[in-house]
Amino acid sequence: MNNVRKKIQLWKGRKVKTLSEDIKSGNFKNAYLICGEEEYLKLNYKNQMIKAIAGDDTMNLALYEGKNFDVNEVIDNAETFPFFAEHRLIVMESTGLFKSGGEQLAEYMSKIPESTVFLFVEQDVDKRSKMYKAVKANGYICEINRQTEKDLSMWAARIFAHDGKKITNANMSYLIGNVGTDMEVLSREIEKLISYDLDKDVISKEDIDAVCIKQLNVRIFDMVDAISVKNQKKTLDCYYELVAEKEPPMRILFMVSRQFNLILQAKDLSARGMDRNAIASVMGVQGFIANKSINQSRNFSVNELKLALADCVATEENIKKGIMDENIGVEMLLVKYSRKN
Repeated sequence: MNNVRKKIQLWKGRKVKTLSEDIKSGNFKNAYLICGEEEYLKLNYKNQMIKAIAGDDTMNLALYEGKNFDVNEVIDNAETFPFFAEHRLIVMESTGLFKSGGEQLAEYMSKIPESTVFLFVEQDVDKRSKMYKAVKANGYICEINRQTEKDLSMWAARIFAHDGKKITNANMSYLIGNVGTDMEVLSREIEKLISYDLDKDVISKEDIDAVCIKQLNVRIFDMVDAISVKNQKKTLDCYYELVAEKEPPMRILFMVSRQFNLILQAKDLSARGMDRNAIASVMGVQGFIANKSINQSRNFSVNELKLALADCVATEENIKKGIMDENIGVEMLLVKYSRKN
């Protein structure tokens, strides 16, 4: 079975319900806008729409990507009756029409022939734009943003179950915490886990450690964990591994500084009596990142965190001015804060 198709069928997000129903029934509106941050779902729903409406028939499919297109040509295409088919599909992606301009096409949205379907795919949109209002009035808008850890856990659990695999809630959280919430990345890691040991029914923590690739921010968490308990060897081992894998020292410095800042925020918000969900919301991060930051904050004083952030800024400035080599600068910073007092 095509795994991408299987996974989309197993996705049950509320925001895509109407889109899924239209694809299943074949009763299409004249215009659709798929927008938001979750590229994985946007791409897959775009492909499902193309398959459902045009199939392999390129004669009734017009694709436009980017801002360089002729609006009159688009409208001419839309006015053309489909060739031995029920619908003609016009896909327009990353056009910028939903930020500025688009007046002519916005006006046309109320005049689209019944046999034509427009599918717009964008990341950022201005809900005040004429195009947004026109598609909303004459079609359907599906906004797909980053999914919550809970939604991702349910989605991943269904995929595992479909292949006869089980995973505990704790190991599911561990998986998402290690590989991140990007659905494209997560889907690849799920495939690897399913294929890793076909005879095993239960996905273990050891399986995740054996086959899954930790994302950079997770490895930075590990490094800061080591700093927090003054484990200098582990701190430097983490750093050397990242450098050996061609991760730029300046990016490592940025990520370490970012994590110190998150820890400081988490410490402050915890002191105000906020719970973990509220802290994650205020910080604007996923729950597992907030949890990690809260746990790490217990090993630092406010003063230590402020000094560490100031040293991160000073190190960056010295590197940019050519006073200090980037490798040496970052290494010295890590040595300083992982040293036992």
